[in-house]
Amino acid sequence: AALEAPRVLNLNSNKYYSGPYGEDVVFITNDWHTALLPCYLKTMYKSQGIYKNAKVAFCIHNIAYQGRFVFSDFSLLNLPAQLKSFFDFMDGYLKPVKGRKINWMKAAILESDRVLTVSPYYAQELVSGEAKGVELDNIIRKTGITGIVNGMDVQEWNPSTDKHIDVTYDATTVMDAKPLIKETLQAAVGLPVDRDIPLIGSIGRLEEQKGSDILAAAIPKFIGENVQIVVLGT
Repeated sequence: AALEAPRVLNLNSNKYYSGPYGEDVVFITNDWHTALLPCYLKTMYKSQGIYKNAKVAFCIHNIAYQGRFVFSDFSLLNLPAQLKSFFDFMDGYLKPVKGRKINWMKAAILESDRVLTVSPYYAQELVSGEAKGVELDNIIRKTGITGIVNGMDVQEWNPSTDKHIDVTYDATTVMDAKPLIKETLQAAVGLPVDRDIPLIGSIGRLEEQKGSDILAAAIPKFIGENVQIVVLGT
């Protein structure tokens, strides 16, 4: 679907232009879930003269999740046999099976035009050795990697114009607006509405790498205190 969308969907409609993007595009793929795109682009499209100038940038957010599956699953991917070596992977883990596997992320790194990650420091980590690179450090050293610091759209998420909050604010009104927004959150999640109760919020993946074990250990210490806690697992 991602490979068909730029050719058929009206993705850029304004007073100056209307219609599909066409084939001169850059695909930004993120982590192992999208790792097959550069492989399909090369074998199913470019081989047929489609997307001749298209490029792929593969972005690694978390090297620990690579899409490792049993080697026999390669036959399910509908890819030519000559790509099998790009997926071929050996590790010392027993899951999903011991020994030879396919690795989606390895293939994406090798097949993409550029490999990116979320910061220059993380880029250095990924090529520093087997532990930090989770056994793909040698592959990344071959292709190279560029770290780009995570950012945000300061226009879309400007609190003075943000359409996702009930009360907008700026530097001069923040102290008046925040208690009202806090009350809205309390009501939305079913907590007692009280602007004077300390409210602790946590947003992140519920895994050890993000400190969820520390959070879980800390929560009982707040039980009995006049504190509210809201956790959003992503």
